[in-house]
Formats: sequence, structure tokens, C-alpha cells
Amino acid sequence: MTIRTAVIGLGIMGRRMAENMVLHPDFTVTTMWDPDPAACAAAQEVAPEAVVSATASEAMADVDLVYLACPPVPRKAYALEAAAAGKAIFLEKPLGVDIAESRALVAELQAAGVPAAVNFTQAAGAALTDLTRSIQEGALGDLCGIDIIVTYPAWPRAWQVDADWLRFAAEGGMTREVISHFLFLSERVLGPLTLKWAHAEYPDDKLCETHVAARLVNAEGLPVSILGSVGGAQPDRQEVTVKGAKASRRISEFSIDTVSTGEDFAPTSDAPADTRATSLKAQLDDMALLMAGKPSRLATPEEALRVQELIEGILANRGVQS
Repeated sequence: MTIRTAVIGLGIMGRRMAENMVLHPDFTVTTMWDPDPAACAAAQEVAPEAVVSATASEAMADVDLVYLACPPVPRKAYALEAAAAGKAIFLEKPLGVDIAESRALVAELQAAGVPAAVNFTQAAGAALTDLTRSIQEGALGDLCGIDIIVTYPAWPRAWQVDADWLRFAAEGGMTREVISHFLFLSERVLGPLTLKWAHAEYPDDKLCETHVAARLVNAEGLPVSILGSVGGAQPDRQEVTVKGAKASRRISEFSIDTVSTGEDFAPTSDAPADTRATSLKAQLDDMALLMAGKPSRLATPEEALRVQELIEGILANRGVQS
């Protein structure tokens, strides 16, 4: 039996997940919903056998798993409705934008006892898995810290422009959408982080940040340094570098894994032809494990809450000076 899934929110992320669920042997996209008829029509092209429901509640009524790709603000209500009905939950990140609301969501998901995970796309990927193994085997030597660099010519990126909420400070921005992935990875590598200082710049009081810098540290004082910017004629740049005394590993574009012992970074292995599809399949493989009660590498709601707390602190220019 496949895992019958409702996809709520049919923007680019919802459609991508639906498309990959159709290809995955463990999943069936049973129902879908979005308030935008054009998004529903586009989703039916990738999941033609799924039923487009009249409401989100109707879509979630008779499935095993609810995947929530809607914007952060309405996500909590849908998650709690699904959990109350005993459905497993797969949430897009960020977990939310209001810390108190997200803390309540995590507590209620724990109380409901349903399988729940958050889609930080590197969690089950080969790059993070191999990086973790290399650190445990001592291949990097003593760790020195992590650098996160994210730059874009424009935000939202061209493929995101239909999701208009991404350009506003209330829910959008590169820090929530991209840097959060790399802070999740950083905490998997270094353990819990504390925000020491942060500076985010906004073009006005409604639009999202265009520049951000921050410094975080773990319990041993190892630093995580963040630089993000928007503007200028350039390609997208998304990279996280885990620095070690013997070797460093750099993951670019979420899954391109390279290593350096002091020279130029070189690939650790052949990259898959379609890195996004490979990553999504790995996430779905682990979602199937989670639903079967087996160990999973997926991000827990508790991990996602920790990341959210750091992200919202950065965006508010908070920090704890030593």
C-alpha cells in the first residue's frame, strides 16, 4: 500500500513535491488544494490522477499524510487540523514566523503523537550524510567553524516570482527561505548555536531584507559566519563551508559536495544529473521510514523551531554579546 498524500499549497514547492511523489513508489498524491485555480491547474499537469478538492479540509479528510507547502502563517492551522485527525505531517520550512505560535505548534504535534517532519532538503541528502560520516571518522580533523554565503542578483529568484509573499518582510526573504537550510545543517554538525550578533538591512518597512550578516557560536565557541546579499549582475551563490584543520568541505547549491586540503575545492564524487530530484527522493525515502516507525534523518519540528528562533533573531538584529 502506498502512502496516500494530500498536498496543500500548489506553488512551485508544492508542485515539485507532488511531481516527485508521483514518481516515488511509496507515495500516491491523492488530493490537492490551493486557493488559486491557476496553481491547481498547473499541479494537475504533474499529478493528473489527484483530485483537486474544494477546500483544504476536504483534501485532508481521507489520506495518510498531509504535505503543507502553503505560506507560513496559515500552515499552523492546517497542521493542527491534520494532526487532530491522526494524519502524519510533512511541513515546508520555515516552521513559522511567530516564535510563540511555533512553540505552541511543536507542543501540540508532540501531544498528538503523529509522525511529523520539516522539509530541510539537505537532511537526508548524500552531502550531509557523507559530511557527517567524514567528521566522525576524523577526515576533517578538528573543526574550525562554518561559513555561509548566499548572494542573488534579485529576490525572489526568477522561478519564485509567482509566490509574491516571498518579497515581503512579514513571511519572506532569503534568510528564512535559504539561510535557514544552512543553519539547520550547521546545528547538525556543531550542535545548538547561540546568536552573538546580527545585522539585517531592509529597503523599507514592508519589503524583505536585502543584506544580512551574523555570527553564531556553538557550546565550544566554534563560529558560524553568515553573509547574504541581493543585487548586481551575478549568478546565484548558495554555499556552506565546514572548515576543518585537516580538510574542509563545501556544499554548493544544496548538494554539490567538494573538499579542499588547502588547494582549490574539488568534487568528492560525481554529481547526479538532477540534484533536486535526487534530494527530494531522499527526503521521501526517509518520510516513508518515519511513517513506518523507523529511524529517519528528516528534520524534526523541534529542530525546525530552533532554526526559526535563530532566523527570527537575525532578522530582528538581535544577539547576545559576550
